Amino acid sequence: MSFADIDWKTINTIRVMAMDATSNANSGHPGAPMGLAPLAHILFNRFMSFNPKNPKWLNRDRFVLSNGHACMLQYALLHLYGYNLSLEDIKSFRSLHSKTPGHPEVLDTEGIEVTTGPLGQGISNAVGIALAAKNAAAEFNKPGYTLFDNYTYAIFGDGCMMEGVASEACSLAGHLQLDNLIAFYDDNHITIDGDINCAFTEDVLKRFEAYGWHTICVEDGNNDLAGIAAAIEAAKAVKGKPTVIKVTTTIGFGSLLAGTHSVHGSPLKADDIAQAKKAFGFDPEKSFEYPSEVYEYLAKHAQEGAEAEKAWNELLESYAKEYPTEAAELARRRDHKLPEGWEKLLPTYTPEDPAIATRKLSETVFEKIYQGIPELIGGSADLTGSNLTRWKKAIDFQPPSTQLGDYSGRYIRYGVREHGMGAIMNGIDAFGLHIPYGGTFLNFVSYASGAVRLSAISQHHVIWVATHDSIGLGEDGPTHQPIETLAHFRALPNTMVWRPADGNEVSAAYYVSLKTRLPSIIALSRQNLPQLKGSSIEKAAKGGYVLVDTPKADIILVATGSEVSLAVESLPLLEENGIKASVVSLPDWYTFSQQSTEYQLSVLPDGVPVLAIEVLSSSGWQKFSHEQFCLDRFGASGAYKDVYKSFGFVPEGVLKRALATVEFYKDVSYIKSPLKKAFDPVK
Repeated sequence: MSFADIDWKTINTIRVMAMDATSNANSGHPGAPMGLAPLAHILFNRFMSFNPKNPKWLNRDRFVLSNGHACMLQYALLHLYGYNLSLEDIKSFRSLHSKTPGHPEVLDTEGIEVTTGPLGQGISNAVGIALAAKNAAAEFNKPGYTLFDNYTYAIFGDGCMMEGVASEACSLAGHLQLDNLIAFYDDNHITIDGDINCAFTEDVLKRFEAYGWHTICVEDGNNDLAGIAAAIEAAKAVKGKPTVIKVTTTIGFGSLLAGTHSVHGSPLKADDIAQAKKAFGFDPEKSFEYPSEVYEYLAKHAQEGAEAEKAWNELLESYAKEYPTEAAELARRRDHKLPEGWEKLLPTYTPEDPAIATRKLSETVFEKIYQGIPELIGGSADLTGSNLTRWKKAIDFQPPSTQLGDYSGRYIRYGVREHGMGAIMNGIDAFGLHIPYGGTFLNFVSYASGAVRLSAISQHHVIWVATHDSIGLGEDGPTHQPIETLAHFRALPNTMVWRPADGNEVSAAYYVSLKTRLPSIIALSRQNLPQLKGSSIEKAAKGGYVLVDTPKADIILVATGSEVSLAVESLPLLEENGIKASVVSLPDWYTFSQQSTEYQLSVLPDGVPVLAIEVLSSSGWQKFSHEQFCLDRFGASGAYKDVYKSFGFVPEGVLKRALATVEFYKDVSYIKSPLKKAFDPVK
């Protein structure tokens, strides 16, 4: 593979653009883009297939910049190749409301596959993208019709390798033999603290070799374009393993401070920029002026991508004639439309049905809907038998060589890798054809909070099946009993956090979670809960509703999950003591908050004090209640009924708090609904 002056001119254009943008913003990271420019140019120009005019073409190659602080590298490439990113956008780098924020944001910039920034997340997302591509190929490719043969490429650095999430995801990628994944380790030996010898001296390639990856090394990533190209060619020839290519680069190449941490997180000084531009063949007196021949050169490859998509579309037309059912299914999933009538598969319950743990009711939902929603794919972090996330006829997603399943399988054995699972699910969703779910104990969703937060920022359509939701799990004790977890995740914007009280509410949680393109956490009980009179999918799908409507109630008991039945169970005792109470079930605060003000106030009206009951932290309940009967301490080990009783979560405990609440508010002339505030929160 030969290279010409135009290749070096392109590489230096990327470097200069990174210097210009960070200098103009007086903020940013010029060093990594300057060091990675040769690798990025060879990858994009000689190997990647993409169409800037249609960034969502399904069979495009995907690129993930895991070290997202180097985003000017990606912005420069997107601009130069003709994506919807103008020179004015480059000039607006790190400015408010620009298309070029300080880290890559999937919702802000066309051509960005996933939001990266927190280190380790991007490479883990890339594993999910590659996994989804394997599954799509196994499902839709037919003899003579290879609809999916794309690659996922990712660049990561030492910081990503020091974050545990990357280790979890890359370990699983090796087990799954994802040979459509090629990652580049930017070996520049620098982090914010300085030379990595101060904290990180492991052999990264040996670690990846142990994970089951193929490893390649390019010693001179600054100058050896042929070596970079040869490494990528070799990686694409590898079968049965993902590949990592270690590329040794000089951070800030061309700067007077090259090879030091000083070029990591700060723009270059004016004199340094001037000398670097001169060395790269640019006018040091000019900024944001780049050679037209570079644009023309890269436009040729962009046109090749457009032609590749055109050929793919023609292949898809022929495919549709021979495989109309599969083609229609692919189109439906591409457009994120659920199968018509799928919601009729959801089970419903009456009070005559037996008491069942909501984790078991969740399993029933999977058994009912798995055939009706073929894009549903997921698994558990080594807790399949506890989370109950696998339907009986499920096929495991496994390399065929293992004889444990195949790539068409929809059940993923994540192993004990909660954080990796969360980041991989984000990547699966980013591919564009699946709805991923993952199971673990609610307490251990906290292990994955970094990935959950990025789900919320990026509005990834992922579902967490979070069982063992409270002190009701009993004997495992405080280390496993979540107290603060729901308060944490309820505080996240764009995130549904369901805690259903019975079978109808479980079905409602899945109904809303599957049809809403946002992340959701469904918290489920270990202990059996009764089917409630007055519950329904339709009511619960609003996030909150009046379960027991008592005329002229003295108090409203509002609860979630297992405490809803406790509230109902307490009503006779309250009545014996002269208290008339209504009961409100509030399974998801986010969904309830999306309802009209009129509806919300019909559920939690003026004139009645509201007492919240939940065996979790009281944090956040102040929005929906005047008083809180909650648990602001860690739990205890013991049989769950004993644990509940020890903390007072029995009818007598509810009576005690209800009496105190009614007494406290009896002389208040006008009790406003807790929903009423002086002003709406900033959104």
